[in-house]
Amino acid sequence: MEPDLFTAAAEERQEKDPAASPLAVRMRPRTLDEVVGQQHLLKPGSPLRRLVGEGAGGPAGPSSVILWGPPGTGKTTLAYVVSKATNKRFVELSAITAGVKEVRAVIDGARRATGGFGKETVLFLDEIHRFSKAQQDSLLPAVENRWVTLIAATTENPYFSVISPLLSRSLLLTLEPLTDDDVRGLLKRALTDERGLRDAVALPDDTEDHLLRIAGGDARRALTALEAAAGAALDKGESEISLQTLEQTVDRAAVKYDRDGDQHYDVASALIKSIRGSDVDAALHYLARMIEAGEDPRFIARRLMISASEDIGLADPNALPTAVAAAQAVAMIGFPEAALTLSHATIALALAPKSNAATTAIGAALDDVRKGQAGPVPPHLRDGHYKGAAKLGHAQGYVFPHDLPEGIAQQQYAPDALKDREYYAPTRHGAEARYADAVEWTRKHLGRKRP
Repeated sequence: MEPDLFTAAAEERQEKDPAASPLAVRMRPRTLDEVVGQQHLLKPGSPLRRLVGEGAGGPAGPSSVILWGPPGTGKTTLAYVVSKATNKRFVELSAITAGVKEVRAVIDGARRATGGFGKETVLFLDEIHRFSKAQQDSLLPAVENRWVTLIAATTENPYFSVISPLLSRSLLLTLEPLTDDDVRGLLKRALTDERGLRDAVALPDDTEDHLLRIAGGDARRALTALEAAAGAALDKGESEISLQTLEQTVDRAAVKYDRDGDQHYDVASALIKSIRGSDVDAALHYLARMIEAGEDPRFIARRLMISASEDIGLADPNALPTAVAAAQAVAMIGFPEAALTLSHATIALALAPKSNAATTAIGAALDDVRKGQAGPVPPHLRDGHYKGAAKLGHAQGYVFPHDLPEGIAQQQYAPDALKDREYYAPTRHGAEARYADAVEWTRKHLGRKRP
């Protein structure tokens, strides 16, 4: 029997005993109109609409697609909807267990089905990023000649994990993390729907809020937790799922943290101030609170990048590259693994030597500019490449530093009004000590008068 996404036997068992399947499976949408979120991919004429038969076929048939998004955003759900709605032959493979042999078997079957019965094949390939280059290469002829219409799902960046020839032959569709409102709507449907909990229990607001934090935009996680908590409540004879019951079920305490309120800013502020104060343990505590409360990891990473320049600067020149690398990694991998990267960066920044000299330097310079203390650029620094510049005295008398033994020329660079102004006041903390020595030496050789 072909490895269909959901076999007829499993479907028959589910119809006879719906509770035999997990709530997340029972609540899977049956049509694209029931899909929660991802509305940017479900507009009339979209590739997914055409895959289920809402559009022309033949030479303008539907394209193969690669679905890229975090776990629980609906990749498998969309494939399931296509399998139920289309009249095409539908086959599923998982890159975790399948290899080139299985791919070729599907392609051969697709060619026979097309030639013998005129029936097109849709191949759903889950976890395509786990396929090697050779395994992905085996898909190319079938996709290019449209022997199969490929729906490939991945949680990894396809520009790194999918070969270019396959990308160029497919449409890349990016799934966005579900919003709290998306997941909330899904929970309410699961509570009342005949396929779901059928109004067996109620979900108070505080329990719902914690469930949304636990889910973190993952619909499957939300439904799994809801089903477990509902079962625990019914076992205790309760008509609603209390916050305590949910906490006991999922073993995660409700963190008092409002991502849109004061707690959001208070905890973020405490994280940065703990890093500034070099208290690595307090910094990790606040980081953990933000992670556990479902804070956007990109927000945390942005705060760390700011901290690297604001509070560390040149005392540790590696601080900013570390924070930037962490932000890039977080954007690529997401939670839960992003917690490791954020911890890495937080520890490095908290233990780094501190200096706010870069912060105060640009602040002082901006203050002068805003007060109107600018003045014209000295003539010898002006552009001298255009015709007539020499007659205006531009670039005349400029000394090229590279022509001098020490590589520094004693000439004025700042406007007259600011020629002796000093903005950068380096500390002797960490690596900034060498910058302090360098700035003292250069100012002396520039002939700068001390204020």
